[in-house]
Formats: sequence, structure tokens, C-alpha cells
Amino acid sequence: MSTPAFEDRPPLTDRVKTYDERHLATYLRLLDAVEAGADWREVVAVIFGIDPEREPERAKINHESHLARARWMSAAGYRQLLGTSPQ
Repeated sequence: MSTPAFEDRPPLTDRVKTYDERHLATYLRLLDAVEAGADWREVVAVIFGIDPEREPERAKINHESHLARARWMSAAGYRQLLGTSPQ
């Protein structure tokens, strides 16, 4: 399976972007990792391919920003994918 290229931060908008659509599986993996209690350093190494020992700041930014976007997608963004609006 090919891993899509990652930006250090996903888009910070209230609209679903192409980047989000490309990374839906990544967002699900992040949410699953949190649910499982996985260490964020292991998660960022596996999902993003970033060594948190060599690039601690970049690793943390990647993890936190993508996790926040994953949470937004699961709370609100998915409605745009389904073509529904919040009530």
C-alpha cells in the first residue's frame, strides 16, 4: 500500500479539502491509535514515517495537527463528505 505524502499540518479550514479526502485512512488510524492507548511517538513513526528522536518538534506538530483534524472530521467534516449539513 502506498502512503500518501503528508504536509506537516493538514488544512485548517471548516471545509473538507482534497488533502482530507486523500488522508481519511490516516485520520482513522490516528483515532484508532488514540483509542488503543498507543504512544504518540510510535504512532508518528509508523503512520508518518518521522523519527521522533531525530525530529521531535516536527513529529509532535504532525501528530497533534493531524489528530485534531481527524477529530474534526469525525465530529463535523464527515457531513460534507455525505452531502448533509449540521442541524
